[in-house]
Amino acid sequence: MSAFSDSLKKYIGMKSETEIACDPVEHGAVRRYAQAIMYEDPIFAKACENNERYGGPVAPPLFPTHLFRRPLGTEDPIQANARNPDFDGIVAATSSQGLPNIEPLNGYALLNGGSEIEFFRYALRGERVKLVSHYADIIEKETSKGPIVLVVTESEYRTGEGELLIRTRRTQIRRK
Repeated sequence: MSAFSDSLKKYIGMKSETEIACDPVEHGAVRRYAQAIMYEDPIFAKACENNERYGGPVAPPLFPTHLFRRPLGTEDPIQANARNPDFDGIVAATSSQGLPNIEPLNGYALLNGGSEIEFFRYALRGERVKLVSHYADIIEKETSKGPIVLVVTESEYRTGEGELLIRTRRTQIRRK
């Protein structure tokens, strides 16, 4: 095991603070999201026979993952770095779902290595959604193109009352 591996190992298991989405699930945002994904199921629009078992109108299954945005009145990281010639526009790499930046990987390129998603239930209109993430694993691999680091992050999206909506497992590929 390399010294690099040792410096990465300390990040495994690190957990974010609980983040609460700046907005509750609301009709207009659900409508725009359903239109954007081109899946305008009537269960998203109004109370009907097909959504009464869920308690009324619901949001599309992955909608809660898109609720975590920059609230109005907070600094825009793109605008804040507009004159920084070294800024590459990758905001997510420096702050992955509330987790600390993995310092030994500074300067490494970021690639999407895929996502696994478990769906437990639909979010209902008016519900607040909260998010907690942790680094599940960090793996070094040697490839034909050189070394890479796989960073696996697990996140849970829950209602304000703590009921599990979605669990995600995302892999980032980091390389020089």
